[in-house]
Amino acid sequence: MTDSEWSIPAVLDVVTGAAPDREMLVWNDVRRTYAEARDRTRGLAAFFQRRGLGAARERSELRRWERGQSPVGVLLSNCPEYLEAMIGAYRARAVPFNVNHHYNAREVAALLDQVGAEAVVYHRRLAPLLAAAGLAGGLGGPGGTDVQDGTGQSPDGDRRGKGGGGAPGGRLLVDVDDGSGVAPLPGSIPFEAAVMEAADADLDRLPVPSPDDLYLVCTGGTTGRPKGVLWRQADVYVAAMGGLEGATAGRISAIAASGRGGVWFAAPPLMHGAAQWTAFAALALGATLVLHDDSVPFDARAILTVAEREQVNLMSIVGDAYARPLVDELRARPYDLSAFVRLATGGATTSAALKQTLLDLVPHLTIVDGYGASETGGMAFGSSAKDTGTRQFTLSAGGAVLSADRTRFLRPDDPEVGWTARIGRVPLGYLGDPARTEETFPVIDGVRVTVPGDRAHYEPDGSGRIVMLGRDAMVVNTGGEKVFVEEVEEALRLHPGILDALVVGRPSERFGEEVVALVQLRPGVVLSPGEVREHTARSVARFKAPRAVLLCDRIGRHPTGKADYTWARQAALAAEPAT
Repeated sequence: MTDSEWSIPAVLDVVTGAAPDREMLVWNDVRRTYAEARDRTRGLAAFFQRRGLGAARERSELRRWERGQSPVGVLLSNCPEYLEAMIGAYRARAVPFNVNHHYNAREVAALLDQVGAEAVVYHRRLAPLLAAAGLAGGLGGPGGTDVQDGTGQSPDGDRRGKGGGGAPGGRLLVDVDDGSGVAPLPGSIPFEAAVMEAADADLDRLPVPSPDDLYLVCTGGTTGRPKGVLWRQADVYVAAMGGLEGATAGRISAIAASGRGGVWFAAPPLMHGAAQWTAFAALALGATLVLHDDSVPFDARAILTVAEREQVNLMSIVGDAYARPLVDELRARPYDLSAFVRLATGGATTSAALKQTLLDLVPHLTIVDGYGASETGGMAFGSSAKDTGTRQFTLSAGGAVLSADRTRFLRPDDPEVGWTARIGRVPLGYLGDPARTEETFPVIDGVRVTVPGDRAHYEPDGSGRIVMLGRDAMVVNTGGEKVFVEEVEEALRLHPGILDALVVGRPSERFGEEVVALVQLRPGVVLSPGEVREHTARSVARFKAPRAVLLCDRIGRHPTGKADYTWARQAALAAEPAT
């Protein structure tokens, strides 16, 4: 830790001092200033502290995969209380973590147990889900004492009760009134009551957060059991939240006071890391953050109406699942988007055709493709403007490409296909999982590295830019050739009659594995599997074109818009040969 490192609350306090009356959060008809949010989160922090939540052990006493702070599960749709719950927990030196509200009761219970949640903040409509997950009201005992080592025990072998409290099953429950009319769980405390409970003396006793305090984000579990990624707040602030290396209070204050952050619109759910990073990057600049209400289905008209009303400057989305309905709505009616200058997309592919259409419809827009993961932060980016586009990405600070055998860093003039990697500001590890921590965050040439599992190579022009090839786990090995599915998906989506597509591999007696396309056609379009293959072969090498195609009513995607490859692999078994 150095004098120029920052905790998240410390950054927000400087920003608030520079622009206390600026609107910080806008959601539906709720509008809160930076000063109001500061006071509310301090009150919530005092509430948590009075109930024993906070830091029990400092970072220097712990191994990379351990935590010494009380975990607070956040089971909310987008709303101001989501960020207030996170910031309030940080101020108490507890550690909030995301719980996917689309999980079933078994999955919710498993995640809360896996992390060791001592408190849960939830929307009242989700109370039946928590009840089915086995939660009861009341606080089990003093928090912050359970430091998991992957065995279900604390390091001294003392097995603790469910959730890390002193009594089995005990968790502090805080409910947010969402107007659903659903009753909160017995013993649950209303969020507003928690915010208002503290006395001045409680506020005076709040702890001073440390740059070593944790930021915890749980992965979506699309490739298996969710993993809890542990970051130091000082590291995630720089690596993922737009923070400046070596930032000073004066620099942070000057940026916030200038007002140049503008208005940012986080459309994806805050229950995923990328949306949280957009949110905190906006707040670190002193911007006004607009949140989309994701408790209702995605509605492009509602999104664009809000963007027009709030004069949004930047919006974040997730790939084609968001871009396609936005394009359809922009074609259907005019919107005043004169202030809208930057669209940030990540988490899933935004096809070249859709990006170009968006740029035709909003000519002054710049589209920024971000590449990153929960394990890396924002690691690389590529920009597209009208009539220009690229598959190349410029590496962010600390970005690198590892050799295929993971023994050395490649030079920009090395043509080898390797692994994306990041050095410097990287996570500590995976909560409670020493083996996976060592695998994903190895030490190479004496430097701790994060290797998220994506393949890439340097552009041969020596520019230092990289070409992203995709997740190695999604490579199809067919007839001795490697096919990266994202390249084939991009080619499929170039067809005007194809609305959406995913590509996976399935077993093949002849080729070992064969490329299979799952395709959703636009209404009224008729294509045969053979026509789909021939279209694809005009854009990529013929061995990459799908040898089987399944025409689907709808492509399987997660609520965030990310591809559901588990669904795709199962569906691919029914695909027809593309002859």
